Amino acid sequence: MDTRERILKAAAEMIAEDVTAKLSVRAVAARAGVSTGSLRFHFPTQRALQDSLLARIYGHLLPGDPIQDRSLPPRERLLNCLRQVLALTGTNEEARAAWGATYRAFIEPEPTEPVRAAYLGLEREAERRVEHWLAVLVEEGALPPGDHTRNVRFLLTVLNGLSFERAMPTRESVLVAETQTLNAAVDQVFSTGPASPAGPALP
Repeated sequence: MDTRERILKAAAEMIAEDVTAKLSVRAVAARAGVSTGSLRFHFPTQRALQDSLLARIYGHLLPGDPIQDRSLPPRERLLNCLRQVLALTGTNEEARAAWGATYRAFIEPEPTEPVRAAYLGLEREAERRVEHWLAVLVEEGALPPGDHTRNVRFLLTVLNGLSFERAMPTRESVLVAETQTLNAAVDQVFSTGPASPAGPALP
């Protein structure tokens, strides 16, 4: 295992033990058994280390990239991307466990700087993943170019809401309602496109 991999492995172990771990250069270097200079060579800043780690974790959890499957139409590919993310939540007990862990990590404790940094790091990586999906569709001409920040936030809000519903004791089939909501969300993205240069209109 090369030095870069050892560093990422050590950082991943620290996050697994404590999601709010700060991943300081000194602590990660000590865990990996390398010098701080060696760590700085591969990751010049703490942000670079955190971003690389989050990208690695996300790539491991979500193998493959449905948005690249050109055998399917753009709408179906975006739908499959959303489904893939939701699949990580599981249903019933798995979903409750996932939301319980989220509550204990980010809601229950005081919003200290380490807690805030850990959450914002996860949020940033989620945003990048959705931005990537939309950028691919823009490059293909399936979506118009422009600022898709509004659609990124919209899709993430839909995903958060649906994953929360999976943990709740609903009366109807979650998967049926979820499919309807995902289809409506994808239709919305393809029908509205990016925000205008002036930004969204105020109510």
